[in-house]
Amino acid sequence: MSISSISVADLPTADLSAVRLALLDLICDVAYREGDFTLSSGKKSTYYINGKQVTLHAQGGVMVARLLLDMLPDQTVGVGGLTLGADPMVSAVSIVGAYENKPVTPLIIRKEAKGHGTRAYIEGPVLPAGSKVVILEDVVTTGASAMKAVERLRDAGYVVDTILALVDRQQGGRALYDQAGLMFQPIFTIADLQAHTRLKQGCSTQA
Repeated sequence: MSISSISVADLPTADLSAVRLALLDLICDVAYREGDFTLSSGKKSTYYINGKQVTLHAQGGVMVARLLLDMLPDQTVGVGGLTLGADPMVSAVSIVGAYENKPVTPLIIRKEAKGHGTRAYIEGPVLPAGSKVVILEDVVTTGASAMKAVERLRDAGYVVDTILALVDRQQGGRALYDQAGLMFQPIFTIADLQAHTRLKQGCSTQA
């Protein structure tokens, strides 16, 4: 049962607090599942979050992008992230930034160097050395994948000191970023998702 919704026509101009609630609703509807799962790390979990169900969702992508765009620090020139999870987020933020007159350059970081041509790790326009780039991530667990993106972008001469995420699973990512001197801000934590799921279930029971 949906608690909050925004029409497609109103989405580009809706108040960000309403966008945030609608996005939380969408995540709980299509991306958050409870059960018995094995994560990519091999660890067992009682829940699973498939962020791509939201970032590759037409309305979801716009909502994520509007919120992340508002969270970008001043002087941000580009946004980047490790493929595959960050790809739709990076593209969406760039597109929404264009129509909100807040241009940011999208960069995608490969896990391995390109096997041909330039053999580059980074795909996208080349920015001036010292440009400020913010890392985007869909779901943060240990934080290791975003750190790879940080290292690659710094090696390319960019300034990277901020990581923004859709969801923080609160399983070590923040501690890793703090230790590295990085600012970290998620849109939601796993606690937000679980509390909202309970609320939605309560509304369904009462209906």
